[in-house]
Amino acid sequence: MKKLLILVGAGKGLGNAIAKEFASHDFRVALIARNAENLTAYRQEFQALGYEVMTQVGDTLYPETLTKAINAIQAEWGTCDALIYNVGITELDNDRPITNELLMQRYQIDAASAYHCAMLVATPEFAAKQGAIIFTGGGFAKTFQPLLALKPLCIDKAALNAMNIVLHHLLAPQGIFVGSVLVSNVIQPNDPKYAPDVIAKAYWKMYCERDEFELLY
Repeated sequence: MKKLLILVGAGKGLGNAIAKEFASHDFRVALIARNAENLTAYRQEFQALGYEVMTQVGDTLYPETLTKAINAIQAEWGTCDALIYNVGITELDNDRPITNELLMQRYQIDAASAYHCAMLVATPEFAAKQGAIIFTGGGFAKTFQPLLALKPLCIDKAALNAMNIVLHHLLAPQGIFVGSVLVSNVIQPNDPKYAPDVIAKAYWKMYCERDEFELLY
């Protein structure tokens, strides 16, 4: 039976590139995003490439929708082998006040829902498959060079990296690998290093090698 990747944060950039990288290695892929219309287009695109794909609507602001999506995927296709959480709000702050309400919403999307998804899949069955959980982190979490136009994102990616370290050590004794690819520059098509399909190979390498769990890319 083919292995299964669940990817939270499907999209035309890095998310779908990661899913295609895993699909090219004979994985079935399940894509989660909040826009049903976009998911239909992604499903058709993957099917046209000959990849086995499923889509489920889930909104990272509302973790209960992620529970429903992940449960539905695993009810149909069984326990996944890998979970990738590829979510981060990159909307520039501009003159917007950074309120407590905004910070809490962004934290839920960028970090807390990553923990929620990780705990959903980190079952004994997942451990028996030596499953892997990989987060898309941000370079600020390692370099501490802030992007002042993306203040909530910097805060959240630092928290996500701390979460990655905690979960790596917590779940490793069970045979579960947890790691993070900390993308440290703007993702751009056709860039020799930062094109989505190029970065995606770092996720596949981390999944296969399971040694470095904080990759500053």
